[in-house]
Amino acid sequence: MLRPIMFVGTASDVGKSIITAGFCRIFLQDGYHPAPFKAQNMSLNSYATPEGLEIGRAQAMQADAAGVPCHVDMNPVLLKPTSDQASQVVLNGKPIGTQSAYEYFRANDRLALFEAATQAFDRLAARYAPVVLEGAGSISELNLKKRDITNLRMARHAGAATYLIADIDKGGVFGSVYGTLALLEPEEKACIKGIIINKFRGDARLFDDGRQQLQDLTGVPVVGVLPYFRDIFLEEEDSVTLARKQSAPGAADRVQVAVVLLGRMSNFTDFDALAHDARVHLFYTHNPADLLSTDIIILPGSKNTIDDLIALKNNGLAAAIVQAQRAGKTVVGICGGYQMLGRSVEDPDGVESQVAATAGLGLLPVRTVLQGEKTTQQRQFTFLDAPGTCQGYEIHMGQTTAEGPAQPVATLADGTPDGYAVSPRCWGTYLHGILDNAAVIDYLLAPYTTQLAAPLDFPAFKQQQFDRLAALIRANVDMAQIYAALQS
Repeated sequence: MLRPIMFVGTASDVGKSIITAGFCRIFLQDGYHPAPFKAQNMSLNSYATPEGLEIGRAQAMQADAAGVPCHVDMNPVLLKPTSDQASQVVLNGKPIGTQSAYEYFRANDRLALFEAATQAFDRLAARYAPVVLEGAGSISELNLKKRDITNLRMARHAGAATYLIADIDKGGVFGSVYGTLALLEPEEKACIKGIIINKFRGDARLFDDGRQQLQDLTGVPVVGVLPYFRDIFLEEEDSVTLARKQSAPGAADRVQVAVVLLGRMSNFTDFDALAHDARVHLFYTHNPADLLSTDIIILPGSKNTIDDLIALKNNGLAAAIVQAQRAGKTVVGICGGYQMLGRSVEDPDGVESQVAATAGLGLLPVRTVLQGEKTTQQRQFTFLDAPGTCQGYEIHMGQTTAEGPAQPVATLADGTPDGYAVSPRCWGTYLHGILDNAAVIDYLLAPYTTQLAAPLDFPAFKQQQFDRLAALIRANVDMAQIYAALQS
């Protein structure tokens, strides 16, 4: 049995999720039975568990790295921002309402959430070892520490050997590490067993003096310096990473696919498999001119369909999408994007928006009414008349009905129709992950290329990436120190 291990950060986006996934794979390779855990996640990328409950997509990815089915105990609290001031709170896989930041951080609410988080961890720890915990943001936010349910308060409950991750590519790594540790209480600092420097560019031997200086300053050893890498693909958790993705059309010999950037865009992992297709150049844009010069436009999911739809109308993107579709471009909507392509989206109970209703883009003869009950299910389905069974999942609030005869895009395993297709070049669906299926990608690209790509086994590809990440970590982290800390 190994005690739990936890990875915390000097800030957000320092690599905690990726490193957690890498250690999940290392422990699996070494014969253990690991599982990931993050008490509270804030993300618009989420996933449906086999039981039909909702968790952060990062924990589902980490469970995949650990070789175990994802479970709601791996992420008991999920916050899904609906605006700059409020988030939907998902507790143990089910939404319990929308709260402002002020309401959410009240002490009584946090006590109840911390109890739920510790109970989830205890259930997980009874089934797996080691549990690999991930923190959130910075561990030294003094104004939030008393209400913290995610970082060192959870590390102390778990008895986790805790490692601090710092992103050297951001600059100021000495100040961020030293300042972070200096602001900890003695009992908090006692949790910290080592420091990992992430995203180092160049020869790591050039940082040998820096390692020793950090240890001298903090009394905590630097157990690893991980290189900056671009050649290992892993699903990304935070929308901040979209700024590093392609943002303009590419080479003319490839099919141009534009994903419309929405203010509350959710589940951008829907496009990972398509982006790895050799026939495709996929990019993200909020420029109307890009949409008129591309081949395929995809409207992605949204956590606030009405507000994002209104923004599309105001910034000219809605008109460009309609114009592009009339010019023969392919337009596809997924989840919230599917709702936007219809004739209207209504929110009579204020589930997501303060706006009760707005007209859609009118490209599909469907009408959506948002409702409080959320659909969260993994799905098997057939796509149009393509042979074979496809995989995907639903996470949405609301019901969409066709005004006239149904023309579904997919048929679920229980016979339920999904989505609507007015033509091969204009359709929408509720199914996240639909573009992970080769048959769907081939159908989407068929009007634009006769080139046949070797089918990409995307699940197998992701497993290879986990193995490569594990090898990278082993080569650059003192694993003997890690294991000694977990056996103490």
